[in-house]
Amino acid sequence: MRRRQLFRAGAALAASASFPAPAITQPAAARVLKFVPQADVTILDPMVTTAYPTRNHGHMVWDTLYGLDEHFRPQPQLAEGHVVEDDGHRWTFTLRDGPTFHDGEKVRAADAMASIERWMARDTHGQTLKARLAGMEVLDDRRFEMRLTRPFGPMLDALAKASSYPCFVMPERLARTPATTAIAEIIGSGPYRFRADERVSGAQLVYERYDRYVPREGMPSMTAGPKLAHFDRMEWRIIPDAGTAAAALQAGEVDWWEQVANDLRPVVQRHREVVVDRVDTSGIMAMMRPNHLHPPFDTPERRRALWPAIAQADYMTAIMGADGSVWRDGVGCFPVASPMASDMGIETVTGARSLEAAKAALDAAGYGGEKVVFLHPTDVVNNNALSIVAVDAMRRAGLAVEPAPSDWGTVLGRRAKKDPPDQGGWNVVIALFAGADLMNPGAHLLLRGNGEDAWFGWPTSPELEALREEWFDAPDAEAQALLGRRIQARFWQDVPYWPLGQYFVSSAWRRSLTGVLKGMVLPLNVRRA
Repeated sequence: MRRRQLFRAGAALAASASFPAPAITQPAAARVLKFVPQADVTILDPMVTTAYPTRNHGHMVWDTLYGLDEHFRPQPQLAEGHVVEDDGHRWTFTLRDGPTFHDGEKVRAADAMASIERWMARDTHGQTLKARLAGMEVLDDRRFEMRLTRPFGPMLDALAKASSYPCFVMPERLARTPATTAIAEIIGSGPYRFRADERVSGAQLVYERYDRYVPREGMPSMTAGPKLAHFDRMEWRIIPDAGTAAAALQAGEVDWWEQVANDLRPVVQRHREVVVDRVDTSGIMAMMRPNHLHPPFDTPERRRALWPAIAQADYMTAIMGADGSVWRDGVGCFPVASPMASDMGIETVTGARSLEAAKAALDAAGYGGEKVVFLHPTDVVNNNALSIVAVDAMRRAGLAVEPAPSDWGTVLGRRAKKDPPDQGGWNVVIALFAGADLMNPGAHLLLRGNGEDAWFGWPTSPELEALREEWFDAPDAEAQALLGRRIQARFWQDVPYWPLGQYFVSSAWRRSLTGVLKGMVLPLNVRRA
């Protein structure tokens, strides 16, 4: 007998019932939110990069089929609901009636299906889903079907991902763009439309409220529920210098600073008109990613040789100071709050540190003095500081490191190149990811060992890939945790990256703003009191 499960969300509210009344009597400045992102949005297509400024820009412009609430539970967003049949081998999705793209076209099942196909080429969950996909079919304007060769338990978690990579629904004509090529137009169905004509690289991005946006019913919660646009216009001000950003916030020249530099946090906290709080409680994992395609880090022996030189506390204090309440060392491949986190092999980074031992191990592994090109973004405060510490440690371990200083946008462009370092490629780059993105092997981008389909650095590890597949099919949480230990044991051997620790950052906004949601720093749903 065929098992059948039906999941339906309630009907969507009419758009007119969810939007705030226009603030006609307010001065123009009161209807504008001025936000300082952590870095410039140099790439506008969220399928081309995992950079968080681009991700946040994506949530302004596009919607997803499902969203995540603050407890990381998937909830319908563009989807009205879904039906699961044939013991998990067939999923039928139905879209809400009403949402339109910013060009006025209705959001259709064909748009959603094309967007999923593009997303599957990039996302780590999506790649696994694609391997289990027998076929997809549009049934009508609002419904499409997925048929699977094997059940895919985290289907809703995957489609609801808020980060790295979110499955944003784009118009079909744009979603047919290859995943490695940036789309030509920024057209979504989200609460704000992007004003490309007002973009000033390195200085400003502008969004204006989309008056035809159809929010769903309920209470806003991270990326779930209604995404309300209480401001007519939003201006993202690019201010690379932390002192300048802090001064602008205190003077009321901007409303919100996404990430407060840790050394300025006490200063900003003392201002009576500013709120400083930790919005993302999952923290940020700091990692140093080698390029596995080119010497010297194309062999596991030479990557393992660097372990004695990795002193996580040195990296954490460089960006967060001596206050141990805002950082952790002794961190393996999973965040400290993850059910996958364990002490398996942790002595690799907690044992005695020795630059001389690292140098001897590199010599024994056949390091021949090859140049190490280190991508170094000087305009992103934490990446800059971590890069400085790493370059110094690697040099003292005997590596011929050549920093490649540039702005953030240049780093994003260059790290995507697979060319040899002397032809515009690279050897090492710092990677920062929210802990929420790395909680398990299914989501963890930097644990993939699928070669040239992996995240930048492109490691190959059949063993890690096999363990990941086992994790997807594990029957319960206990079995998953045991696999997490086995994965971490393999991690120390294959070294897809070197973990540098985990830290926690605060956000700051003017006290007149209300409605800031926990989970991700997104300037949605907030209003001015």
